[in-house]
Amino acid sequence: MFTEDDFIMISALQHYVYCPRQCGLIHVDDVWQENLFTTRGNILHEKVDTDTYETRGAVKTVRGLRIHSFYYGIVGRCDVVEFRENQNGKIVLPVEYKSGEPKEDISDKVQLCAQVLCMEEMLNTKITQGAFFYGKIRRRNIVEIDISLRSKTENIINSVREIVSSQKIPSAEYKAKCRNCSLYSVCQPKAMNKRKIKNYIEELYLP
Repeated sequence: MFTEDDFIMISALQHYVYCPRQCGLIHVDDVWQENLFTTRGNILHEKVDTDTYETRGAVKTVRGLRIHSFYYGIVGRCDVVEFRENQNGKIVLPVEYKSGEPKEDISDKVQLCAQVLCMEEMLNTKITQGAFFYGKIRRRNIVEIDISLRSKTENIINSVREIVSSQKIPSAEYKAKCRNCSLYSVCQPKAMNKRKIKNYIEELYLP
């Protein structure tokens, strides 16, 4: 069990999957810069994170729900959570809003799974599904919160906690996706790679 002082942000998990160095820069060095992609996301979330709720028929919708888990030591906020009841009992469905489209990696799914872990602890219930609404395709995607995703999420939580606890930022490794990162100018992955090569050559040839 963790205390509030040990909590790490759920958003850090998504940052880690995208790039461990990005995660370190944001959550250790407290570095942040906006770009087109982050701005689009902010605009979308302004419409969702209103800390309100409404009831329509059998569905109660809560927006901007603050969540946490003392067992996993994580904290965050859900864009939308839908509560409904049927003959099998209460169904809880977290819904995350994204400005783009489904990603090839599991960064979004890990974020959603971490939210589920928090709500299961807070509500003492079992949640088997979550959902995304992607602005670019204007469609809701249902995600199964299965054993495999839960295991991957737990491993990523541990990896992020190691970075935050050690206060050591992972080294840069340039990839094509670096061009879309808002921290590109701060990280300078190409420069870091050149520096590694220079150091390697110096170690080989200098006495």
